[in-house]
Amino acid sequence: MNPDIHYVSPEQALSSIQSNQKVFLHGSAQTPVGIMPYLAKRKDELEHVELYFISLYGDIILDRPEYDDAFDLHAMFVSGSVRQAVAEGRADYIPVFLSEIPLLFQRDIIPLDVAIVQVSPPDKHGYCSLGVSVDIARTAVNKAKHVIAVVNPNVPRTHGDSLIHSTRFDSMVWIDEPLPEVSFSEKVGPEELAIGQHIANLIDDGSTLQMGIGAIPDAVLRFLTNHKNLGAHTEMFSDGLIPLFESDVINNRFKVIEPNRTVTGFAVGSKKLYDYVDDNPAFAFLDIDFVNNPAVISRNPKVVAINSCIEVDLTGQVVSDSIGTRQYSGVGGQMDFIRGAAICPDGKPIIALSSRTKKGLSRIVAALKPGAGVVTTRAHVHYVVTEYGVAYLFGKNLRDRAKALIAIAHPDDREMLHQACFERFKIFA
Repeated sequence: MNPDIHYVSPEQALSSIQSNQKVFLHGSAQTPVGIMPYLAKRKDELEHVELYFISLYGDIILDRPEYDDAFDLHAMFVSGSVRQAVAEGRADYIPVFLSEIPLLFQRDIIPLDVAIVQVSPPDKHGYCSLGVSVDIARTAVNKAKHVIAVVNPNVPRTHGDSLIHSTRFDSMVWIDEPLPEVSFSEKVGPEELAIGQHIANLIDDGSTLQMGIGAIPDAVLRFLTNHKNLGAHTEMFSDGLIPLFESDVINNRFKVIEPNRTVTGFAVGSKKLYDYVDDNPAFAFLDIDFVNNPAVISRNPKVVAINSCIEVDLTGQVVSDSIGTRQYSGVGGQMDFIRGAAICPDGKPIIALSSRTKKGLSRIVAALKPGAGVVTTRAHVHYVVTEYGVAYLFGKNLRDRAKALIAIAHPDDREMLHQACFERFKIFA
């Protein structure tokens, strides 16, 4: 701990927060879990403090029913930590493209009074780092009237837009706790591996990759070990990329945007991942309004965007953030990259899903569940991949789309989908 930096207690730092203020909470692996109990203690003093955030990890406490009067939760991406609160009406969801969240702060549509961010200790020049979650946090710090920094020695020092001088902080609190760790490799099963193989076959040498979060993108990476000169420009990444960096499969050699460096907005994974990006100049953690800008994305060569979803109907409408009326996640950056890949010469926007849910229900459906939200429209969809193959939908009419999607549905569901196709289009697919 630098003796020249003045740290205050969590209670003192949080005393600046007042009722009815709008407060940004740093998210993903940088969620400032350690300071939450101290904010929770103020529940009897505060009313309707509005908290804004994307994915949060760990127990944030403030989503519990006893804090309803003190804190209003506004999720711009619904992660597991607040999913139940949203379902029970104790938190709300703001649908917005990840690339456009900074605009909400910049244009004072959401005028931030306070930002709480978790950062690395100041370096010899006095600079702290936003670590592995720069994404929307960079703009939040720039715009907030008051900034509270939770300084944590476990936060890696990343390069790019992450550096903030300690003089920008109105108060600094020292909390030493490990960052949350998440593993996706454990969730990869036979279906995901089959999907991964199909997608890997679509990826040419020299392509620029974007991977969404989860088992399917992780499975794809396992089949890329014989590829050459790949690049990475992605809103996020996890441990699955590390072997490809180490073997020079991903070297960013042919990228146009930040050549020779991986561009990302945030990273979530294991301590090995956090150690790997620590002070590593091969990674540029940048503001999400740049990373996820489709016009920026499309300038890279052969962009391949790989994103998962919940269900797809026979016309190609993609539901990625909800299960019927139940809000499960968020719009996120799927459309940013689907569009970026689509307008890139030789780009390939890919939607991937297993053919069935864990309960054995078809995920290629005749009609979407009532209340389901379409994240990626049928006009934007090019490739849909399941463990049974690849459906190319771009330029196809509704009937031909239905035929292509039925061909990659689970074999036991195809008769049902054939019947639905006949009822709708008056033909059997």
